[in-house]
Amino acid sequence: MRMLMQIAIPVAAGNKAAQTGAFGEPFQKILDALKPEAAYFTATANGERGGFVVFDMKDPSEIPAIAEPFFLNYDARITFAPVMNTQDLAKAGPGIEKAVKEYRKAIA
Repeated sequence: MRMLMQIAIPVAAGNKAAQTGAFGEPFQKILDALKPEAAYFTATANGERGGFVVFDMKDPSEIPAIAEPFFLNYDARITFAPVMNTQDLAKAGPGIEKAVKEYRKAIA
């Protein structure tokens, strides 16, 4: 399943990682293991280092192995959300139409 992982790294932990060399090659190694479809980095709304990584998760049992390197190395906060691309959304059309037919009157 295509998954969006949001990463937030507290300022103090991020500063320590930057000063000790824990960003760069170690961070890239963690990302490479995910084989991301896309990865974008930014500052969070709280002023922390952060990012968004889209990757394929085969099974929910993978969550600890994916999250732990970020927890252990960066004191990061991680969230996961299943996401769709445009092709996935196009395939969802029949399911959306079925839900509209079955449930539209329940709300009206």
